[in-house]
Amino acid sequence: MSDKRMSVVDHLNELRRRIVTVLIGFIVTFIIGFFLAKPVIVFLQHADQAKDINMNAFRLTDPLDVYMKFAFIIGIVLISPLIMYQLWAFVRPGLYENEQKVTLAYIPLTLILFLGGVAFSYYIVFPNIVGFMGNLGEMLHIENTIGINEYFSFLLQMTLPFGILFQMPILVMFLTRLGIITPFFLTKIRKYAYFILLVIAGIITPPELLSQLMVTVPLIILYEMSIVISRFAYRRAMKQRSHED
Repeated sequence: MSDKRMSVVDHLNELRRRIVTVLIGFIVTFIIGFFLAKPVIVFLQHADQAKDINMNAFRLTDPLDVYMKFAFIIGIVLISPLIMYQLWAFVRPGLYENEQKVTLAYIPLTLILFLGGVAFSYYIVFPNIVGFMGNLGEMLHIENTIGINEYFSFLLQMTLPFGILFQMPILVMFLTRLGIITPFFLTKIRKYAYFILLVIAGIITPPELLSQLMVTVPLIILYEMSIVISRFAYRRAMKQRSHED
């Protein structure tokens, strides 16, 4: 742990500098998002998940809205490693040397887990929900006229939360290494965590049992994995701190 002491003003100045760095980086990645948005949107329009869907623009600004959403999201995804690095660099003085190295390795893992969560939702959960909605419409003799803005808004609503929720194991490991949480605490609140995950699944899925189970079960597995990871991180942290003391 660094022996250097910083005043409150120094901390605030450093925080401001890191925020400015992130904002400048986001401007760059947002511009890159403008160039990547079109191929991404075209790919998603012609993917198997949308092959039977005719998309329409109900408002003149719908294509622009979709384009801007994807440019923004692509910019956020691209800038996320820099955000994580700046966060790590800000808390680094308060970490032991070995903790600095371990927590720095979390940065690429967060991006990998985010993309893994998005892919899981897009290729497994989303098609089943779209299929359920289509079958329900046919059963009720309803012909769907789907707007492109509504389709992609629903797609993002289904996939992005999974990308965030898949960060759970790495977040738990990080907080455990910092001593903020322990595996004992996670085990103690397990039943409350299950309830919260069930509520989250109910929010991001239609009111249909199969879809909610497809979301809830992976989240519960992630939570149990987080407990195992927390135990491992906790033992490592205790062992290293005992050696350093």
